[in-house]
Amino acid sequence: MTTMHLRTTGFHHVLRRHAPHRSPVFARRLTTASSSSQSSARTAVYATVFTASVGLFAVYYYDARSAIHRYVLTPVLRRTFDAETGHKIAVKVLRSGLGPRDPVQDDERLRTEFLGRELSNPVGLAAGFDKDGEAIDGILNLGFSWVEIGSVTPKPQPGNPKPRVFHLPDDAALINRYGFPSQGAASMVSRLRARIPKFHETKDDTTAALKPGSVLAINLGKNKSSPVESPDDFVTGVKTFGPYADVLVVNVSSPNTPGLRGLQNRELLEDLLASVTKARDELEPSPITARRPRLVLKIAPDLEESQILDIADLIRKSSIDGVIVSNTTVSRPASLTDPNKSEMGGLSGTPLKPRALQVLKTLRAHVPASIPLIGCGGISTGADALDYARAGASLIQVYTGFGYDGVGTCRRIKDELEALLRAENTTWKAVVDESVRKLSLIEP
Repeated sequence: MTTMHLRTTGFHHVLRRHAPHRSPVFARRLTTASSSSQSSARTAVYATVFTASVGLFAVYYYDARSAIHRYVLTPVLRRTFDAETGHKIAVKVLRSGLGPRDPVQDDERLRTEFLGRELSNPVGLAAGFDKDGEAIDGILNLGFSWVEIGSVTPKPQPGNPKPRVFHLPDDAALINRYGFPSQGAASMVSRLRARIPKFHETKDDTTAALKPGSVLAINLGKNKSSPVESPDDFVTGVKTFGPYADVLVVNVSSPNTPGLRGLQNRELLEDLLASVTKARDELEPSPITARRPRLVLKIAPDLEESQILDIADLIRKSSIDGVIVSNTTVSRPASLTDPNKSEMGGLSGTPLKPRALQVLKTLRAHVPASIPLIGCGGISTGADALDYARAGASLIQVYTGFGYDGVGTCRRIKDELEALLRAENTTWKAVVDESVRKLSLIEP
């Protein structure tokens, strides 16, 4: 054995003799501490990733422009539940305060004026979505400047038997025969009162929407049990909701309440308009807005031209402030292909646009420029909105397109509309003003 080997062996022997003794228990403790440290590190990483993911999803979800709403959540809701259940879920989500929002300020090109009110954009949501005034603020948060709740009836009523709502996805349409299901006036009034801040200060630009650049409209319906020819339900609605609305809509055009459309006939309509305007004029100014509400009539798209001319004549002679054109149609265009096309009720969506637009043009030619018209029917794009403006509509409303495309519908229409207006170097108000000037009746 060499000298070097002896020295090396001796050196290791000394090390072993003087090295501290490590028992098996000590070794296990070292292993456990190491594993615990690694586990804590992994937990911290997972928690960070989870928190970041939740945060990113929240940012994505709460932005109404996110594609997840149009291409994932809305289609899943529509295919998982029947039409009415999906509708109710959407209202409840917006009511909860957990709904998405439109984070973008409206472009100045979209700014407009309606009945003495400055609006940030011309896009509104038609009646029928929020029937009982449950989700007003949630809807306003989606970027609509005009929210119309209802129809509301004086007394609660269940509406027509279910099923009563049917999707026609092949036609981008909807058929409903709801029949004014309503929790009644008292229930809606309690919600409207609950929205009013305890320390409310009325200013010149205060609206019942309680949001700058926006207005709140309430659609008044008629109880099915009420006498068909009586205007009393509408008079009751004016007196009840006058203090809480910027606009009251007299709905004589739903096809799903027997006899209601008969109120569009000249004699009955003349009595109705006189009754509701008298009731409105007798109201005290609203404690919210310091004004009386404006009255708007909502008509059907199925009117004959002679009926439209009669309505125009009555409007000119009355104190009605505006007209919504139009409600749903009972006609069934030959273009419909969806199997649900045979269901009874009012048809809305893309197939309604040609007829609604034609009725609006006819009415525009027979009422003066001082009577604003609101276009409604088949609007789902900025180009659709611009078509109505060029036909003489001051504002537009969406309904079925909102149901199909989801919470980003309003922002998408506004963005498309703004791009079209920019390309023409004009504004919404300029287009409307020119159209109304050219197309309206010129009175002597």
